[in-house]
Amino acid sequence: MSPDNTHSNDVSDAAQKPSRRRFLRSAAAAAAVTAAPLAHAQQQAATPAAAPPPATAPTLPVKLTINGHPYELQVEARTTLLDALREYAELTGTKKGCDRGQCGACTVIVSGRRINSCLTLAVMHDGEAITTVEGLAPDGDTLAPIQKAFIEKDAFQCGYCTPGQLCSATALIAEYRAGDASAVTADVRFRPAQLSDDEIRERMSGNICRCGAYPNIVAAVKAVASGNA
Repeated sequence: MSPDNTHSNDVSDAAQKPSRRRFLRSAAAAAAVTAAPLAHAQQQAATPAAAPPPATAPTLPVKLTINGHPYELQVEARTTLLDALREYAELTGTKKGCDRGQCGACTVIVSGRRINSCLTLAVMHDGEAITTVEGLAPDGDTLAPIQKAFIEKDAFQCGYCTPGQLCSATALIAEYRAGDASAVTADVRFRPAQLSDDEIRERMSGNICRCGAYPNIVAAVKAVASGNA
């Protein structure tokens, strides 16, 4: 083979075989081109879209007569009567205990009936008369008989459940005098001659006192029901 042919083949082989530096440059460029869209996509995924502002719930007018005074409140349809009394009418005597109708701390009297105000909606009582603990006293200077009896019989300790206890006891006495029976009444056709301790315990069973002042609560209710308070 002639020298000229050998040199020609070497040049051809060099042209066909890329250098290591050129290969590394090409590989780096390809990697950069591949990684750029991925990094851009990851950046977009890491940036959450701005959430739209929450829509304001519409309000409804509710007219209530609370403790003899007219109130016209603008409340959301989901507002409980308890929250309407505390947050809108600013009558905070009614307490929020369990907020599930289990403790009785939120008891109020609606159209003559005692109810748990945390379990009912304000819009359901439009036009009705409501009595809270603030309305039990006939005026601002004189306590109601049941309030006096609770003080005299020491029928409370921490006092958190007391507003519900007072409203429930007030309605209990009215129910008894109207002839309503209870689960322990011996003959439901007749009103018991007097409210026994068992009658009072049964009729007050929806009101929990975590301090355990039950004997004194029974004594206070019994004193008022019998006219001795």
